[in-house]
Amino acid sequence: MSPAPPRILLVGGARSGKSRLAIELATTWDEPIAFVATATAGDADMAARIDRHRAERSPAWETVEAPADLTVAVDNIDPELGIVIDCITMWVANEMLGGATAAVITAAAHALAATLVSRPAPAIVVTNEVGSGVVPSTVSGREFRDLLGGVNRVLADRLDVTYLVVAGQVAELQRPGSAFPGLDRS
Repeated sequence: MSPAPPRILLVGGARSGKSRLAIELATTWDEPIAFVATATAGDADMAARIDRHRAERSPAWETVEAPADLTVAVDNIDPELGIVIDCITMWVANEMLGGATAAVITAAAHALAATLVSRPAPAIVVTNEVGSGVVPSTVSGREFRDLLGGVNRVLADRLDVTYLVVAGQVAELQRPGSAFPGLDRS
């Protein structure tokens, strides 16, 4: 029996190197790749960022645009394709702006995690850590920060490994039970 394919969560701040690392890791896989993009080009700056990200990945990769309904998009990808999702942060923002409640987004994150771990091919999920900075000054900013933190935890709990990416450097994060034997997560 062959080992299960890796399901990796890359979390870090803006411009930390998460997306570049995701692409580097995915190029080591034997499977063909589906790149799931969640950003939308709402302005010229975002359009330029999207163009830069496109140029960094192989044109041979299948690209799936999924600014919303991410789990449905992943469910529709050939299960033999490796998946890179970039990024959860934009997906949560898009869902919130579209009127989805925190409960709906959290349920979708649970469904996404279940889908990813059931697939026979590897997956990399990119997200931002937004809880390490200043407390947002607006209610909506705090709601976004808190919701993204919860979604990130859902994914970290279900995927195989989580790496923190800071300034292009990587640290593997440990689950509380492995770092502190006997610690109850409930």
